[in-house]
Amino acid sequence: MGIPPDTPWVKRFRMQSPMLTKFWGRPIYLGATALLPRDYDKTNLNYPVLYQQGHFSLAAPLNFDIGPAGKDLHNEWAKDDFPRMIVVTLQHPNPYFDDSYAVNSVNVGPYGNAILQELIPEIERRFRIIRQPWARLLAGGSTGGWEALALELFHPDFFGGTWVYCPDSVDFSDVEGINVYEDKNAFYKQFEWRRAPTVNSRETNGQIRQTSEERNRFELVNGTHGRSGEQLDIWSAVFGPLGEDGYFDPLFDKRTGVVNPRVAEYWKDHYDLRNFMEKNWSALGPKLVDKVHVFVGDADNFFLNNSTRKLEEWMKKSEAPHYEGFFVYGATKGHCWAGPEGTPDRLKEMAEYILGKMPRDTVAGWWKQ
Repeated sequence: MGIPPDTPWVKRFRMQSPMLTKFWGRPIYLGATALLPRDYDKTNLNYPVLYQQGHFSLAAPLNFDIGPAGKDLHNEWAKDDFPRMIVVTLQHPNPYFDDSYAVNSVNVGPYGNAILQELIPEIERRFRIIRQPWARLLAGGSTGGWEALALELFHPDFFGGTWVYCPDSVDFSDVEGINVYEDKNAFYKQFEWRRAPTVNSRETNGQIRQTSEERNRFELVNGTHGRSGEQLDIWSAVFGPLGEDGYFDPLFDKRTGVVNPRVAEYWKDHYDLRNFMEKNWSALGPKLVDKVHVFVGDADNFFLNNSTRKLEEWMKKSEAPHYEGFFVYGATKGHCWAGPEGTPDRLKEMAEYILGKMPRDTVAGWWKQ
């Protein structure tokens, strides 16, 4: 499958990353795909940008023109009264996975720095983007949902707001059924004299889809040392410390399920987003007010609603400032529910949000001309 051709609406590029090339000792590339607004080539306006996060794809952002929903978006996008912005997806595959989680990692590399210091500056050089925090928004689902929250938390002075859909575990007390901090074994829950298999995933009616042991056996068959290219392995690679053998130090033994509490503490100290917020709230909180919007189905197939609830519970108790965030749960909705609004309405919501954050006397020529 080759690279899709550019169109008047969609443009692509890739670049070699000096930081990541140095880390891996061979050429490593980053890329971006941009969806441009109506009449982009006929104006000299600068536009707000939405960085839409997700798994690797060279398709048009927001599936523009793909399927019925994409056609509907195209129809709205082209209207005179539709807000004009640029939507960009980022490509940052690595030897472990199709996505880096957009953070610095001792195992995967300095992807956070590379994206913020190399890729985004190049995007903002190539396209007419308003280079101000209030004009930079984040969004994404699942892996992209975690990234959309993590980038806002780790860089609150750079990004102006985030829309987070069905994010991967934002609190590691529930990582696809595993309580990283309390479970002694990732495959079983111990209840006094008996134990029960840890459920990894479910159907929306509650029926078990897969156990944790089954999931990890599958990954182990596909590659040792975390090289399966699958979900639990990439979390261990991104979140874990460097092991003595040069690979990551695993959270648990994939053959026995025994959890390493030292590695669990490393996960907590570096990448548990709820814990990060709690530890840094006095400095971070004032920069996050009004910025966090979270959507998740309450029957998420991977139990991601559980860690989201933990985050919401903590934010409700936050002080100085007290900021509860914005949380919406879809009744009986699975993975990856992104709220009741369609994409055009969500983009209008984001544009209204940007209007409310713009400095005084700024002309919003990017919406109505």
